[in-house]
Amino acid sequence: MASSAASSVRPPRPKKEPQALIIPKNAAEEQKLKLERLMKNPDKPVPIPEKMSEWAPRPPPEFVRDVMGSSAGAGSGEFHVYRHLRRREYQRQDYMDAMAEKQKLDAEFQKRLERNKTAAEEQTAKRRKKRQKLKEKKLLAKKTKLEQKKQKEGSSQSREQQSSSSEEASGTEEEEEDEPSFIMRR
Repeated sequence: MASSAASSVRPPRPKKEPQALIIPKNAAEEQKLKLERLMKNPDKPVPIPEKMSEWAPRPPPEFVRDVMGSSAGAGSGEFHVYRHLRRREYQRQDYMDAMAEKQKLDAEFQKRLERNKTAAEEQTAKRRKKRQKLKEKKLLAKKTKLEQKKQKEGSSQSREQQSSSSEEASGTEEEEEDEPSFIMRR
């Protein structure tokens, strides 16, 4: 017996430092404590719970063997069976009604989403068309300005042949016109 008693004696475990009991005062502190506990051992896998599936009632039986009638002769114990069956059937009907309502709301939501999407696309197309018109107007104005500039240059060249003094004056005016309103430096 002494040998069995000696084998059952274990060596003492190393004592861990007692941890102070920290009671979280709000949700942020609770989350902080959970994170600290998780980060103490980063190699340990973290359990991530799966999304719970929706509750669905048990389908009705395909064949009912003990059909009860509402006529006389039913015992007092049958009422509880009837009540349970009735409750289960009401639950099933409520579930079907709720699912139909949910499907209806989902369909309405999808229709509304489509309407909003088409309205947004129409608005975008309208604005795109407006931007294109403005861009075309700017290009047209730029082309006319370039043409006017070429005509001025052509007339200034003929003037150059007539007099050199008028040439210098017109050249400085053109440079002033072509200078941008901002100055870019390198």
